[in-house]
Amino acid sequence: MKTEGSMTTAAPGENDGKKPNITADQVRKLRERTGAPMMDCKKALEACNGNEDESEVWLRKKGMSTAAKKATRVTSEGSVTSYIHAGGKIGVLVEVNCESDFVARTDDFKDLLKDIAMHIAASDPKFVRREDVTPEAFEREKEIYRAQASATGKPAPVVEKIVEGKMAKFYEEVCLLDQPFVKEPGITVHQLIASKVGKLGENISVRRFARFKVGDAGETIAISKPQQDAKAE
Repeated sequence: MKTEGSMTTAAPGENDGKKPNITADQVRKLRERTGAPMMDCKKALEACNGNEDESEVWLRKKGMSTAAKKATRVTSEGSVTSYIHAGGKIGVLVEVNCESDFVARTDDFKDLLKDIAMHIAASDPKFVRREDVTPEAFEREKEIYRAQASATGKPAPVVEKIVEGKMAKFYEEVCLLDQPFVKEPGITVHQLIASKVGKLGENISVRRFARFKVGDAGETIAISKPQQDAKAE
């Protein structure tokens, strides 16, 4: 075993069956980096032998798992916020829901609202989730991609694979939750929300948003289907 600064590193397998020596300073730094609870930061560092990068990935996976478990819980509280961008040229209103008024009033939840509103202003999504894409929009894009792929002369199975890949890219372009988060492109907006679900312990969902841009003929207004309605289809 060797020690570098405050971090203890071990040879492969050296910590098998026992916890590594994690310092309070390591826990504090990981908390500042991720915003996760102190105990979760400690568990992540222990699971990853003190490696901060791997611990951050561990925490994100935990947040996604927590979010999945809470996804069916009712979100009847929340808040609406606005964001004005580019000298008053772009404006956004967004409603984000949670389970309790207590969480809705926390700084973490308010910061999430601001981040989502700013992201909508910058990235111009057209829908909240994949399930909200209208059948007309879905079929229109699919037919365009199929025609483009067929024009290459490739076999039908290859064409369908190409269409499938392009539709995944389509969702990333038009669905808020699938878009790379504008402030941290390495994660999606869905993953950003999941990290807050893991930290705050409540389900969080984007209910609707509106985006207006000076000079545009129309505005974007997106309303997400309730989860139970989407599952019933």
